[in-house]
Amino acid sequence: MRLLVLGGTQFVGRAVVAEALAHGWDVTTFNRGRSGRDLAGVTAIRGDRWDRSDLELLAEAEPWDAVVDSSGYVPRNVLEVAEVLEPSARRFLFVSTLSVYEGWPVQPLTEDSPTLPCPPDADETFGTNTENGPTQYGYQKSGCEAAVLQVFGAQRSALLRAGVVLGPHEYVGRLPWWLERIARGGRVLAPGDPQRSIQPIDVRDIASFAISAVENGVVGAFNLTGSGEETFGDFLDACVKATGAAPELIWTPDEVLLEHGVRQWSELPLWRVAPGTWDVDSAKARAAGLVNRPIAETVRDTWEWLRGVQLDENERSAEIGISPQKEQRILDR
Repeated sequence: MRLLVLGGTQFVGRAVVAEALAHGWDVTTFNRGRSGRDLAGVTAIRGDRWDRSDLELLAEAEPWDAVVDSSGYVPRNVLEVAEVLEPSARRFLFVSTLSVYEGWPVQPLTEDSPTLPCPPDADETFGTNTENGPTQYGYQKSGCEAAVLQVFGAQRSALLRAGVVLGPHEYVGRLPWWLERIARGGRVLAPGDPQRSIQPIDVRDIASFAISAVENGVVGAFNLTGSGEETFGDFLDACVKATGAAPELIWTPDEVLLEHGVRQWSELPLWRVAPGTWDVDSAKARAAGLVNRPIAETVRDTWEWLRGVQLDENERSAEIGISPQKEQRILDR
């Protein structure tokens, strides 16, 4: 199999590359060479996805069995990328998000749930942000999906609508924050109900599904999440076990956290009270080959990776985590 990965050096894209290489595939990456390093064994082509001449040179490199786009965020750019690469690629897999749904995170979701309206040629200004509702990011990703379908058609496209993605090499910082906080020990502010079901997915499980989809000719839209069989309590217990720490988890009701102005999703990562946050049906993906590893494995492997790296702060990771002072004020209430 000949695979082209747009991006391929960070998190999801990197995991897809690693999985394809493990299958013995011929993997080409296309990126600017500025964010992360290409894995050994790939053919790295340098270029800018916003530069049409770079895309045209890429299209001439060789034909591919599939393209995986893990770095597309603006519809008009994804549209141009797809148009230029279409003659050279049999199929196109686009890494999308649950944020494309009109009802996320309030309503239960399936692949048939309505998606946000966005034209396939929209620019980066399209869409708005709504508290506990649609985001510009979601509108844009929905437009990117429309762009892929317009060019490759439904029979040559797969849309991978990922939920919360955790695992080694995570740059957002959700799981790394929890691991580092648990490792410090002491009294830890634990959010809400420990029995609350959660559905994060390991980045390697997304990659495995993507490679399987290419191998088996799987097409269509798929929600990629955890099964929902594990809980927030399971998640934090796994953090305790992985780090070997002995913290005291102080489970604190949602109402108390809201009264103290704790920012959902960011100050205590993965905590959100909207009813649809963890109510996503991913049975279609499991029927097509998705296998979810236990959350304890994701946590353990991320801790092992985290101990050997120095994380660089980025715009998203800078927003993650409650300050020690605020946490203490709530614990001392």
